Amino acid sequence: MAKIDQVEITQIDIPPKVVRTDAIQSFVTQETVMVTMRCDDGSEGIGYTYTIGTGGSSIVALLRDHLAPQLIGRDPQQYEAIWRDLFFHTHATAVGAITSLALAAIDTALWDRNGKAQGLPLWRMAGGAKSRIPVYTTEGGWLNLAPSELVEQTLAAKAQGFLGAKIKVGKPHVAEDMARLSAVRDAVGPGFDLMVDANQAFSLAEAIRRAHQYAELDLAWFEEPMPAEHVAAHAQLLASTSVPIAVGESMYHLSQFGEYVKQGACSIVQADVARIGGITPWLKVAHLAEAHNIAMCPHFLMELHVSLCAAVPNSRWVEYIPQLDDLTTSRLQIEAGHAVAPETPGLGIEWDPAQLKARRKFEPIVVR
Repeated sequence: MAKIDQVEITQIDIPPKVVRTDAIQSFVTQETVMVTMRCDDGSEGIGYTYTIGTGGSSIVALLRDHLAPQLIGRDPQQYEAIWRDLFFHTHATAVGAITSLALAAIDTALWDRNGKAQGLPLWRMAGGAKSRIPVYTTEGGWLNLAPSELVEQTLAAKAQGFLGAKIKVGKPHVAEDMARLSAVRDAVGPGFDLMVDANQAFSLAEAIRRAHQYAELDLAWFEEPMPAEHVAAHAQLLASTSVPIAVGESMYHLSQFGEYVKQGACSIVQADVARIGGITPWLKVAHLAEAHNIAMCPHFLMELHVSLCAAVPNSRWVEYIPQLDDLTTSRLQIEAGHAVAPETPGLGIEWDPAQLKARRKFEPIVVR
């Protein structure tokens, strides 16, 4: 039986490929915290997590001081026991974003190691429901773009084979949002899916008002209309509109998704594998959603989510935002508007060692 005997922690900051702004923030940099887990049988796994500009050093400190030491001597196959033990070891800081993000770095490393040891890709290990999933793009829909740029980039995405595109909303007046969205809808026609994302910018009254306006555009969903902690408000909004309501990227534990489902507060679940604490809890959220006939359309991290979406039957979309290209030799494979799950054992991400070394923020921290 293999035992974990070393954990290596480092951080790599990746600037965004384009200017990315939404209704409440800008995407400054992807702080990518990486964990390399090595075992006494020579096997290893690489996991990672991220922030969009703040908190990376806090994740590193939590891993270094509290989580990584707990892994030494553990059996990497017991990922459920490890996740639960680490969660309770950091009970004073859970449920919280920093703790969940740190747990994700470890959990993804465990799944990567176990997949490689078994010679299986993640999507087959986790269920193998299907090999490909429809893909939509967010990269041309940022709030800083002028309507003409939105139209140009969305038409380009359609020509490239994407089946949908997400547009950021949250301009000061709903008329501005409608002008932008209407221009795009008129350009791409009715057969191309459009999603909108408010990034938690609205009050309940304003969300209801905007959803009423958006409804004429036949949207696939209205994403994060309000702060995620207001579950009852989302239930009221959903009851007032025909537009599907999508939530999840700002939730950090399975129980939070359970409350949304129980209160009938969402139409689509968008769990983020890093923010939920890793692959182990992500799969539980997916099966919870499946039990209530709700689709999974995860947030960001397409390199991981393509495999997770392929693992479960109720996945509907993979979100295209390329961010790891500078650090990897692998690329998301897209065929006829569908992302194809990789067959590479483990996570299916092929890291570029030279780039990882050249771009790291500090020398790796090694815990034995």
